[in-house]
Amino acid sequence: MDGKQHQPEQADRAPAGDGARGKLRVFFGFAAGVGKTYGMLAEAHELLLMGKNVVVGYIEPHDRPETNRLLAGLPQIPPKKIPYKQIVLTEPDIDEIIRQAPEIVLIDELAHTNAEGSRNRKRYQDIEELLHAGIDVFTTVNVQHIESLNDIVEEVTGIEVRETVPDTFFQQATLKVIDVEPDELISRLEQGKIYSDVNAQRALQNFFIPQKLDQLRGLAIQRASDHINRFSGKTLRIQSKLLTIVDNGFPRMTEKCLRWTARLAQGLGTEWVVIQIRSQESSMTKIPLAEKLGAEVISIEEDGSFETIVEYAKMTGVTDIIMGKNLQQPWYEKIFAEDLEDRLLKRLAHTELHLIPFQEVKTSCWFRTRKVIEGGGKDLFIALGGVFLATIVAELMQYLHVGDQNLMLMYIFFILLVARVTSGYFWSALASILSVLSFNWFFVEPLYSLTVYKQGYPFTLVLMCVVAIMISNLMVRLKKQAETAMEKEHQMEILHELNKQYVLAENRQQIFEISSTYLARLLEREVVLFDSKGQVKSVHFPTGQSTRLSSKEEAAVAFWTAKNQTEAGNGTDTLVGAKGFYLPVIASGKTLAVLGIQRSKQRELENDQLNYLKLVLTQMAAILEQTDLKSEKEKIELENEREKVRSNLLRAVSHDLRSPLTAISGIAETLEDTVDLKKTTQKKLLKDIQSEAQWLIRMVENLLSITRINMDTMKVNKSAEPVEEILEAVYDHLKKVYPDRQVEVALPKEMIFIQVDPILIEQALFNLVENALRHGQQDQPVSLSVYQEAGQTVFQVENQGEIPLKQFQKIQNNLSSTSEVPVDSKNGLGIGLSIVKTIIHAHNGKMEMLVTNGRTLAKLYLK
Repeated sequence: MDGKQHQPEQADRAPAGDGARGKLRVFFGFAAGVGKTYGMLAEAHELLLMGKNVVVGYIEPHDRPETNRLLAGLPQIPPKKIPYKQIVLTEPDIDEIIRQAPEIVLIDELAHTNAEGSRNRKRYQDIEELLHAGIDVFTTVNVQHIESLNDIVEEVTGIEVRETVPDTFFQQATLKVIDVEPDELISRLEQGKIYSDVNAQRALQNFFIPQKLDQLRGLAIQRASDHINRFSGKTLRIQSKLLTIVDNGFPRMTEKCLRWTARLAQGLGTEWVVIQIRSQESSMTKIPLAEKLGAEVISIEEDGSFETIVEYAKMTGVTDIIMGKNLQQPWYEKIFAEDLEDRLLKRLAHTELHLIPFQEVKTSCWFRTRKVIEGGGKDLFIALGGVFLATIVAELMQYLHVGDQNLMLMYIFFILLVARVTSGYFWSALASILSVLSFNWFFVEPLYSLTVYKQGYPFTLVLMCVVAIMISNLMVRLKKQAETAMEKEHQMEILHELNKQYVLAENRQQIFEISSTYLARLLEREVVLFDSKGQVKSVHFPTGQSTRLSSKEEAAVAFWTAKNQTEAGNGTDTLVGAKGFYLPVIASGKTLAVLGIQRSKQRELENDQLNYLKLVLTQMAAILEQTDLKSEKEKIELENEREKVRSNLLRAVSHDLRSPLTAISGIAETLEDTVDLKKTTQKKLLKDIQSEAQWLIRMVENLLSITRINMDTMKVNKSAEPVEEILEAVYDHLKKVYPDRQVEVALPKEMIFIQVDPILIEQALFNLVENALRHGQQDQPVSLSVYQEAGQTVFQVENQGEIPLKQFQKIQNNLSSTSEVPVDSKNGLGIGLSIVKTIIHAHNGKMEMLVTNGRTLAKLYLK
């Protein structure tokens, strides 16, 4: 990382997409000196009096007295000082502004280019970062800095404005137009209120001319009107779809068409698409201007482009097509080829066509995309060797009297071989020309001379040369198409395999590992994946190399990317000193992860690779979002289960506590109101009170046992416990509560250890045995046994006697239905079985109850 490169602070802050975005207010004018900064400061004073937290982040020091007086009364955040070429430049301190987090911050000169060493290259990118942090921003800009108006401003003023702001930046902004009469503005300039005397005189001679100012003023008012209408939703959407057709070979025409369409789209409040026609030799390239103006770009190859455009226009319902009309079109194209606009009008009769005139010579793909001679000495040797071999074979064929016409075919055959093996068109064309000359030299009378006397042979040689060049070019074209198809097929295979691996992934970490591994193999460079907080989740790099993207500095860049949801790092305008290129993985407006890829001037990423990366990121975002939704669903289900347990316990407690308390209260009233009770009656009533009190104690024990279960995760603390000790504890407890009843315990022959919470399992077994004692025959014993079955430990409680059908149905509902029915505690079917079910569920076990042949059987299955 460049030491001068300003690093973002990786504070413990929520990533972008989790909080509210700040609002942007733009003070908009048509020239310097109209009062944009003054109006912004005046409004800031009003808001400050209303109790708003307003601070000044940066005001351009124009040394204007009236502006300076307004600035004096506002709190300011000191700007950051950046040394540059023996001078000190000042820029707004973005990190300090985010740390203080005011409600509103004032930052002047939106279109300004930051000093070298700043985090972002442009000031509007600084403001974008503040908006992502939830801070409202006031700023200023002139009409000449709007990207879509750049060409018109150049025509009006004769000055090419290089500092521009993308139209997409203003989509959610509110504009306040600061307007003055041009004469008043010129008067301010003459009085020295805008520039110093020297600069004022220069401005009066160049920019501040009444005619130019009038045109700029009208342009600013029109632009503001279009924006306000679109922002307020008052635009009549007559056109529903705009389509701009541009050609890679005409860069100036491309810019003109894009800006014209952007102005039309702004005025109509509609979306638009750009179709980029590229030659087969050139790969898909980005059109930064189209992205700045808010267009969606689709790239298609030149071959078959007409049908693609027609079908796309019909499919998407395009109502307006915008394209350029070259006024310097070569004469032969006019003669031999029908104009594209005429062909479109014939096929798209209901679509309006707008032609933008331009004069430009098409850039040759030959010189634009590659060197003329490609392949070097190796391909030169192949081309010369092919001609030489063709000549040797032709000499042999002539010796065998095969026929002169076959000699030409032999030369064409070797030309095809040269075209197949070499790179580009040059070597096949060279082989074609050399083959014609060789054929003329060795096989056409007079021999060993380029002179041709035989009638018809000059035409034959020319035709042979044309055919050879055309066939060789066709071979090269087919070869390139095959290579492109193979590359796309390879990418689709990788994407298909990646999707299959994504489907098998069980969690986010596996998704990160799969993505980094596949992308590192595909790109043959280091790939690292971060979470939304800038923490490294997976890193993969080629064998024999070491990681360069896992440092704290690179993690800070990744965190910035996640927070601001935009690209950063090497190859962008933000944090250009980073060793990696960082892309956010976004779904539903939320940053899910950040992809980092090693990148440098020596190892650039091709446009095809970048486009493929974005396709992979789309798939990755979808699967990560699906995984998050699955986790959220599991949390909701777990919460529903916890709520269900709480509800069941509440119903059981409210029911079961009422009966014994009512009985105790009634017996106490009887003892208090009746004086002459017999001793036997009193003894019986006191015994009933004791019985009900013991029942309440056991219910409290049940409730206390539930507190041992983690209600957040429905898990328990397990330990390896011997089954014998658990059964012994249950038996001792039963003997204390039911000393007169018989319980038979059958222990396993071998020592068995199970992973359980012993106290909870003891409580569950006690409840089951108690249920059997209450419902079984009083004179028959209850058996409690344990054994192993299919890798599970089974606790079995059995008693003589059948539970009545209605009560048994209530038990089954209590065990398997979501509508559990608590019954009388004296029947043992209320809180007792609810506790058993909750405990077994927390142990990932299963409970069954069966009634057959006069016997009741309860089983607990534990792993």
